[in-house]
Order: sequence, then structure tokens, then C-alpha cells
Amino acid sequence: MALMVSFVSVAVSILYTPFLLLILCVIFLASIGKSLGVRRLYVNILLKLFEYGRQHIEVAKRLQRNDSSDEEEPPTPDDKPPSAIIKENGVNGTKNSVIERQEILGPSPELNYKRSKSQERLQNGHVPEVKGEKNLEFHLHHCMDLVKAGMESIIEDQVTSVFEAEELRSWNLLTRTNRQYEFLTWRLTIIWFMGFVVRYFFLLPLRIFIFIIGVVTMITSLSLIGFLPDNKFRRYLAAIFYKISIRTLVRSMSCVTNFHDTQHAPKFNGFCVANHTSPIDVGVLSVNTCFSLIGQRHDGFLGLLQRALARASPHIWFERSEVKDRHAVARRLKEHISVADNPPILIFPEGTCINNTSVMQFKKGSFEVGGTIYPVAIKYDPRFGDAFWNSSRYGMLHYLLNMMSSWAIVCDVWYLPAMARASGESAVDFAKRVKAAIATRGGLVDLMWDGQLKRMKAKKEWRELQQEEFSKRLKGE
Repeated sequence: MALMVSFVSVAVSILYTPFLLLILCVIFLASIGKSLGVRRLYVNILLKLFEYGRQHIEVAKRLQRNDSSDEEEPPTPDDKPPSAIIKENGVNGTKNSVIERQEILGPSPELNYKRSKSQERLQNGHVPEVKGEKNLEFHLHHCMDLVKAGMESIIEDQVTSVFEAEELRSWNLLTRTNRQYEFLTWRLTIIWFMGFVVRYFFLLPLRIFIFIIGVVTMITSLSLIGFLPDNKFRRYLAAIFYKISIRTLVRSMSCVTNFHDTQHAPKFNGFCVANHTSPIDVGVLSVNTCFSLIGQRHDGFLGLLQRALARASPHIWFERSEVKDRHAVARRLKEHISVADNPPILIFPEGTCINNTSVMQFKKGSFEVGGTIYPVAIKYDPRFGDAFWNSSRYGMLHYLLNMMSSWAIVCDVWYLPAMARASGESAVDFAKRVKAAIATRGGLVDLMWDGQLKRMKAKKEWRELQQEEFSKRLKGE
């Protein structure tokens, strides 16, 4: 025991100074927004490690299949159609769990699914005369698209699938992503063990320490700035320390962000609209731009950060009862964009986190107020760590622990050209247009469903619309 204590004390005395210098270096580089390229080098090494692991997994499974003479050899990718290969591989070696449907049951029948050709002919009155039958009669094939859509929804509906972690094509050497563990090779086991030691005994303590420094910096600096008189100097200091603390928090998760089309980044007052996967979205987008945030007031750790932010810059926090008052929210938004010096508002119109594969319905509130919309598409690479926050399963601290014990957080951010509401265009149509642009640029599936279905049942009027539509088909209307 004495030998172990002496060994630990010697190790701590040797590693203490390099560890402290490393933390100071990371914080200094984060404060000035610079990088030495170490994180990108680390990410490239991980990619080679994942490729090495994928090859060994494929070889081990091939040997297992050869040893099992009773099992039938599965078809190779060459035997599959191109659409199946694209569907199976997805983006960045991930599987897309959303079924691609041609006929979809949606909240609004006249807008959200394609009618069958037979139904279109019925509506246009071009029904061929059948001997012994009258036009506009009901035939069984008239409702087959509804039957098909219902069977697809039973197998895998489009709502619950986007609130589950994105499935990986190949194991990324994290225990939490290996749901059906089986021993393959000793080499992979050794690599996994070495990675476990590096992540939990080196990276995790380092990241927690940097995260604590970032939180203390944010709370202390912004609270002190809040005592200064409201002028340009105060806003300048608030923007500087806001970005310094955000950069420090982002570095605590080894976040590597690839920004594209930065000439379209929001520079003036308006609304920055983005798809929502994780609370990290705020940090990723705030590295280079100071935003005003909008959201519901929270207690605990998040509430502490919200109060610190509100002391130094014009953020918009609502009480729980006020969030449901759409007119009050619209009034606060109009008041904010009416001041030219206010920073742009960062808003996530989905209202909840989606699993990095899809974009769900955008709430129309921020699109009917007026002002310029700056669309942004965010896409995370799940091979390094699953950034999706399933708030119904994990609390904030558990989620942060998962992020800090992952390999890294790697994402791409695309800034799209500013968009404005066209004359005669409704807020709902404008929201759909912005959502479609974000989904297309980020390679995401564009869904019409409301993300709040995660927490509530389908609206009664949606069911009534589908029942009315089905009754029309039975009547042959």
C-alpha cells in the first residue's frame, strides 16, 4: 500500500506541471479564438483508428461466417441496388433510421401526402367507365396508399425514430454504442481498453477542469459587466467575454467545427434560425458571433447561466406561463429587433432536440414578426460521439458527462444566404421554405411533424382530418 501511495505521489508530481501548462495553453488559445491544429490532428488519427477497427470487424465477421457452414452467406453490397446502398450507408458511415416513403400520412391530408394516381383521376373526373359500374364508385385500390402508409407507420413511424440515437454503420469503440457486444479480436479489445483509459483518465479530468473554468469565467465576468452603465463600451465588453467563455466551454468537449460560407454569417439584427440537435448548438454558433438567446427560464445550473447572461446583454427569457402566450412572445421579439444595436436572436424553431437525421416542423412565431432570417444548417458527425440530447432519458449533467467522455464533437455548419418573407407569403409557408433550405443544405430529412409530439399526443383535429379524408375515399368523392 505504501508503495502504491508513493508511486501515485511521484506520478502526480511529475504530471502536475505539464497538465497545468496544457490547461493554461488551451484557455489562452480559446480566449483569442486560435488553434494549433492539435484537435484536427487528433480527429484525423481517430478516423484512421476507426477505419482500422472497421476492417478488423469485417474480417472477423467474415471468418465467423465461413466457420458456420449452416448459415447462408448474406448478399454483398454489390448485389444490392444503389438506392439500398445509399440508404444503408447514410452520411459519414451512419445509418438513417427514417423510412423513405412515397406516400406519407401527415397532419394535413391535402398538404402532407401524395394521393395515388387513381385518386387523382377520381378527383379530375377521368374515371374510365366500367361495365356494370358507375363512375365515382369506391374501389379497394382507392385506399391502398393509406393502408401502405399505415403499415409503414406501424413498422417505424417518423416521429419516435427521430428521438432515438442515430445508428452507426460501424462501431466507434465506445461502449455505449455497442448495444450487442460480442468478442471479435484481441486487437480491438486492446484498442478499446486503451481508448477507455485515455478518455476517462486523461481527457475527462482535463475537460471537466476546462469546463469549470469556462463556467466561472462566464458567471464572474458577465456579472461584473452588468454593474457598468448601459453604453457601447459595456456591450463591447459583454460580447468579448461572452465569446471567450463560450469558446472555453466548447474546447472542454474537444469540439471541432467546420464553418462553410461564412460570408453569409449573421452580422446585423434579425433572427438566426437553425436546426436543433443539442444544447451544444448554442456554443458552436456563438464561437464567432455574439447572439441574443431566447428561451424559457430554468432553475438550477441552467438558471444560473441564464441570470449571468441576462445581466450583461439583452437576452429574452420567458416564464413558463408566458411561453404559451404567443402574443407576449411576439411583442418581446418585436421590441428586440426594433433596436438596431441589439445582436441577432439565435432561435431554434423546432422547439426540441432532434437526433441529427431530420428537421421537424418550424414554429411560425419568429417568421411572422418581421426582420431578416439568417438560416444555418448544423450536422454532427456521430462517429466521434452522439451529440443528440434525449432530454426525456438523460438529465443535463448526465448528458454533459457523455459528451466529455466521448472521443470528440465534430460538426459542420453551413451559413445560408439571408431570407425575407415574400409579399403575400404566409408565416407558415415562409417557415416551410426556410426549413426546406436548411434540410437540403445539411443533408437532413425534411419532416412536417411537430416536434412536440415527443411530449404530447397527436392533436384531435389531425385525427379528424384523416378520418374525413378516408370517408371521402369510401364515398368515392
